Amino acid sequence: MAEWPKAAVLKTVEGLSPPWVRIPPSPPFNNPGCLLVALILDYLTKMINVLLVDDHELVRTGIESILSKSTAIHVMAVANSGEEALELVLKQKPDVVLMDVNMPGIGGIEATKRLYQKYPSIKVIALSVHEDGPIPNQFMRLGAHGYLCKNSSAEEMIAAILRVHLGKRYLANTVANNLYFSQLDNDENPFEALSQREMQVVMMTLQGMSVNEMGSQLILSPKTISTYRHRVHEKLGVKNEVELAQLAMQYDLLGKNQITD
Repeated sequence: MAEWPKAAVLKTVEGLSPPWVRIPPSPPFNNPGCLLVALILDYLTKMINVLLVDDHELVRTGIESILSKSTAIHVMAVANSGEEALELVLKQKPDVVLMDVNMPGIGGIEATKRLYQKYPSIKVIALSVHEDGPIPNQFMRLGAHGYLCKNSSAEEMIAAILRVHLGKRYLANTVANNLYFSQLDNDENPFEALSQREMQVVMMTLQGMSVNEMGSQLILSPKTISTYRHRVHEKLGVKNEVELAQLAMQYDLLGKNQITD
């Protein structure tokens, strides 16, 4: 009975992109094992459709250029806000979403939360300047499949998308190291004590949004937002927004030399 070349199967398992996957012209479909391999190969050789979400046009253009170097990845659509991302996912049905963390409006955390509520099987990779602190933890707790830093290399970004598309998870090397060593050193970051909603309120406050604006974006009453802000102040031990901003800068919550991603 004919067999598939082992090289084809091995290279597929290693996750290489389509140009390196050599598919025999006439697989023996009467063999169940070979049929399974054929189905896997068919899945792997399809283009991975990516939705890119970032509020900076220059960043979107740069990432699109990076991803265009891979013949396995296709940026099918771009969005400049979490709200637009929700609409495009419904229309385009991407395989993977590259989600910026800090954006005007509902932001990346809330957008990701809503995506997983509506589409549990969707795969989201966070894209952020935050390599440490509560942001990576918050995102991964939502169920995100990956977390990349904006200073990641082109090779790492492509590898992360390929890995996540296969159903696995990916953490940027710097993020993984920081999380690991923070646990070893028992580093106490006060923002880690906040819930996901409280963290959203903090990020929106740091962006200068009012109580009414936050309520509108999160679909919550101003009274509820005020309650969250009061809880945040109590947990962090701050009295006002100035002290909150100072604490955020101390723990690099604002990113490196910038407030938004």
